[in-house]
Amino acid sequence: QVQLVESGGGFVQPGGSLRLSCAASGRTVSTYTLGWFRQAPGNEREFVAAVSWRKGATYYEHSVRGRFTISRDNAKDMVYLQMNSLKPEDTAVYYCAAASGAIPLSHEYAFWGQGTQVTVSS
Repeated sequence: QVQLVESGGGFVQPGGSLRLSCAASGRTVSTYTLGWFRQAPGNEREFVAAVSWRKGATYYEHSVRGRFTISRDNAKDMVYLQMNSLKPEDTAVYYCAAASGAIPLSHEYAFWGQGTQVTVSS
């Protein structure tokens, strides 16, 4: 079992930045792939980014590549999502998730946080 708690959401103007954090606890977190997903009103939850336990490989959804950076600190059992050049379409609830595979598919993430709201608006 892995418990995940997100923080760092908020309101920001277009072009601004936010850094989301996710504190993980439970089983050996360093052996899990950690990811970020988001869900906007009326939309399905979608993959944003992930960092694998295997060599720290990172993966991004195409619309955030170059603007968002995912990172992890295994010593602190933390995963971060640095979001730059934010756009109104980035507005969503952002969820932290954990999966045991090295390159998991979205449905393979077994553990989820409660989410944190990110609103991008002028």
